[in-house]
Amino acid sequence: MSIPDTSRLDFLPELSFDEILASPILDIGARCWETERYEAFKVCYRSMRILDNLVDNRRAIGTPVSDNERLQFERMIEDFIAALRMKERDDPFAAQLLDIMTQFRIPSWPWQRISKAMIFDLHHDQFPSFIVFLRYCEGAAIAPASVFVHLCGIVRQDDGYTAPSFDIRIAARYLAIFSYLVHIIRDIHKDQHAGLNYFSADLLRRSNLTAETLRYQITSDAIDSKARGLIAEVVRIAEFYRSKARKGLDQLCPQLDNRYALSLEIIYSLYCQILERVDPAKGTFLAEELQPTPGEIRARLQSIASQRPK
Repeated sequence: MSIPDTSRLDFLPELSFDEILASPILDIGARCWETERYEAFKVCYRSMRILDNLVDNRRAIGTPVSDNERLQFERMIEDFIAALRMKERDDPFAAQLLDIMTQFRIPSWPWQRISKAMIFDLHHDQFPSFIVFLRYCEGAAIAPASVFVHLCGIVRQDDGYTAPSFDIRIAARYLAIFSYLVHIIRDIHKDQHAGLNYFSADLLRRSNLTAETLRYQITSDAIDSKARGLIAEVVRIAEFYRSKARKGLDQLCPQLDNRYALSLEIIYSLYCQILERVDPAKGTFLAEELQPTPGEIRARLQSIASQRPK
């Protein structure tokens, strides 16, 4: 495992670990960047969360999405993407996002990909297969991760930034899928209570479950061997992608300046920290069981910062 050559994280003294649970892991990783790049990340991330929450908040109500609602949501999403493509500046946030995309040479395709994933959500309550889930990840996980990796890879020049010298989608792919799978396990109680299911139908069938029986088991804390088998299977898949992500980082990080390589190592390690807490055989899978404490996160960050390449 190759760790960037740095002795500490400059942002640690300013980071409030009492509030860390409210910070997405991508945000924690980006906090070791310089202010300008970090602020650009926050605007990009917030724009993607707006698209994501638009659909998730409606689905969480629990009632079927009507044809009229679906059409309205699709138009809103398509209008947002069209505004980016046409560089329309109808409101201050849109103007700010467009300025950042121009300044930092960020392509528009990640927003196009995430919009397709959100439209998929409007038309489907479940993934028919894990292959379909992976296609969904192209928008829901790989698109935002690609923007993060892009901001890691751009190089500051006198007249602005130059684009990364590598394919950001390929560089982000395995870390994004690994992180998303861990995210799904970590949030299983919250998602199932909200009526959201991210486990594909073929994985459910292998464990002799349906979306309805899984929801009952998780929300009533009546977890039996079938649900535990499903979690064990997803953990095995996450471990596969963790290994792929590790190899990808070992190839990518030497191409990056220390602070940007370090931010990717932070993301990888914090998601590993969550996965390490998953106990398919005996766990409750509650948030307080799976989410590391602020002190544990602090210790993990300090451990990452203190390591040296061999």
